[in-house]
Amino acid sequence: MPVTDTVVVGAGPAGLAVAACLRRHGVDPVLLERGRAVGESWRRHYRRLHLHTVKELSALPGLPFPPDAARYPSREQMMSYLERYAEHHGLAPRLGVEVHRLRPLSVDDGRARWSLTTSDGDWTCRRVVVASGYNAEPIRPTWPGETSWSGTLEHSSAYLTGETWRGRRVLVVGAGNSGAEIALDLCEHGATTALSVRGRQHVIPRDFLGIPSQKGSVRMRRLPLPLRDAIASAISRLAFGDLGRYGLRRPEIGPITRLLRDGRVPLLDVGTVARIRSGAIRVVPGIERFDAENVVFTDGLRLPFDHVVLATGFRPGLDRWIEAVDGALDERGRPRPGNGRVAPGLWVIGFENDPGGILRRIAIEAPRLAEAIAGEDEQ
Repeated sequence: MPVTDTVVVGAGPAGLAVAACLRRHGVDPVLLERGRAVGESWRRHYRRLHLHTVKELSALPGLPFPPDAARYPSREQMMSYLERYAEHHGLAPRLGVEVHRLRPLSVDDGRARWSLTTSDGDWTCRRVVVASGYNAEPIRPTWPGETSWSGTLEHSSAYLTGETWRGRRVLVVGAGNSGAEIALDLCEHGATTALSVRGRQHVIPRDFLGIPSQKGSVRMRRLPLPLRDAIASAISRLAFGDLGRYGLRRPEIGPITRLLRDGRVPLLDVGTVARIRSGAIRVVPGIERFDAENVVFTDGLRLPFDHVVLATGFRPGLDRWIEAVDGALDERGRPRPGNGRVAPGLWVIGFENDPGGILRRIAIEAPRLAEAIAGEDEQ
């Protein structure tokens, strides 16, 4: 059983950032990644994807995006950036290694010990930094009748491009950012597109009066939360008017409060709303069931579709492999908010949504977490 000081699980943005910062403090971690390349989840995303955050507020510590990157970097530019980041900081992740089990061992001399069971053998270490991200496991709901339905279904994690469905009837389930952008992609590629919206959703323009919404959120971060909610809601009304008549109902709780309390990110619109207003994308309610030829919705509407894309989200899946750590995870299997340390020797990064964007949050968290870990060795 190999023994090391520190293991970082995940070589996406969070894992790479914290590993680079740890090396600056003289801690050389073992970096494990279950995929075949750094930033593996980015390689599985749909081709149209761009960041919803600007490049100057999305770079990781120690390396800006190149000048020729788009203001909102594309999926390909993000993959290239993560590869350059690893090379720039001398990071060499062990690829294709999945962690199956993490459990605490007995404490010797006041220092924690952890055991990791992986697809490439077992490890023992003093510290583990979990940076495996939100999108580890697709959430895949089921409905009565779907197995006898004549069409096909896929989760958004398998969706690549609307070109495949040109001239076909496609339903996208879920009005988050992925669902809205996939619906737009399908529409732009000539599919007859509908968007299933079960609950209420805040819609914010990605840019308002030439200013990225992300920058506005950062500038407002010191304002009282009710005022931030009021400003964001006012921007939404000015940009879109009343979207309720199109099937997009605004929640009662403010957008920033909802994000911080429930982790529900507002829809940052990149063109979907205009297609909804024009009738090119039809908004329908939640699904009740399927029959042989149709999708049946909660209001009784029945429509035929050739394909359904489930943009129904992801979960971290940490509860499947982190054992015997009381209070570390909430009821949804996510790390509880804190300063990154959830148990002696166990740290997490990249799991807290932030109005300023998850990549900006990682860039702030990584140096702090690395400094705290290095400080433990000095005590």
